[in-house]
Amino acid sequence: MDRPVPATVEGVLQNPPVVPLHDVATLPASARYVVVGAGIHGLSTAYHLARELERTGKGSGSDVVLIDKAGPGAGATGLACGCVRNLYMTEPLHAILRASVEVWESDPVNFGFQQVGYVSIGEENQAEDYVKVNESQVASGYPSDLYTGADAHRFLKSLWPDFKTENCDVVLHEHRSGYAGTHMVMWGLDQKARQWGVRRVYGVAVTGYDLDASGSVVAVETTAGRIETDQVVVGAGAWTPQHWAWLGGPSVLDVTYPDGHLETGIDMWTYWRLLEGEVFLPPGVDYRTADGKDGPVLHVELMNTPVHGDDGEVIQDYVYTYTRYAAERVGAPGLQGGTIPVNMGPEANADPYGTSTTTTRPMIGSPSTTAGHSGCSSSALRTCCHTSNSAATAGSAPSPPTTCPYSTTWPRMPSSSPTQTMASR
Repeated sequence: MDRPVPATVEGVLQNPPVVPLHDVATLPASARYVVVGAGIHGLSTAYHLARELERTGKGSGSDVVLIDKAGPGAGATGLACGCVRNLYMTEPLHAILRASVEVWESDPVNFGFQQVGYVSIGEENQAEDYVKVNESQVASGYPSDLYTGADAHRFLKSLWPDFKTENCDVVLHEHRSGYAGTHMVMWGLDQKARQWGVRRVYGVAVTGYDLDASGSVVAVETTAGRIETDQVVVGAGAWTPQHWAWLGGPSVLDVTYPDGHLETGIDMWTYWRLLEGEVFLPPGVDYRTADGKDGPVLHVELMNTPVHGDDGEVIQDYVYTYTRYAAERVGAPGLQGGTIPVNMGPEANADPYGTSTTTTRPMIGSPSTTAGHSGCSSSALRTCCHTSNSAATAGSAPSPPTTCPYSTTWPRMPSSSPTQTMASR
């Protein structure tokens, strides 16, 4: 079953917003602040900026104009898995992400936040990294538990008694993490921005920027005209490189590495395409723990154990998978997932976003700087480790993996109804 192709306007496929539009403003002639993009970054920025202006007495939400060519969640956010986690190797991020989770906790209903926890599994060569992450998380006030060896096996069996624990050498359990429904969080943030007075302008595309002699933006050009402004925040996701070019940014950069050597002419942006799909669950089967609760998000990384694709060849890279409920996304009880992203280089077609057809496979994924990719995480199936980089045919049904060491649940899932598509990490 293929994901429906978006509607076409004047020969161009359009990505629709994921929530209904209402109380949409027209483009004003000017605004103190303009936020470009109504994904999770743009909407969150507009909402928090409006709230902070009022709290400090420096303005109000009416000083903020949010512009999006379609509406909330029409890009990466509307297709992302919605994982809310703190599993990153960069230690300063742990305190920042603790603060981020506090925002999710502030209104879990309107943000669709399911605080079920997050369980990550690694192999022996990852144990040292997991120890560092656990220590940093705890020090930053973000509680997590670390299990190794037999303790790790016992912990996994306590959640899923049929879990195959071979090669599960280290497990990290984040208590405050979980997931959020992407459509729900878009609705919640859009409503909060509206309630705080943000002027939300949807169906209007940015076409460029007017810069003064110093290079500062003095106005934003759009399909609805020009809006003068003091400051601009760009949250354009996969379309960021185009905005970067409009702003006069360089297409390449020189990077000095910690060992002192210099690399020149590195592409400023790199596009990645993530291979992703969904699997419907048959009646009576769901993803719950032994005590009948909604299961935590499950993250598995294979660094040593070989995984074979449908063609019988070993996938020449580590395999990571995520598992969580995906009923909102697939319209029925199911799980969603993916495998290794494909590097598509410095340029790619971002329209239509998140859609694969039999004749074209556009770029699906957020652009990244050389420091690391941006955008929301994508989730994947425990049973999806059969998918190789060369086997992402739209609408194809997978065969059980040749090697899938962690889950014994494959027979419970139908082999004829996954949707192969791609989304942003």
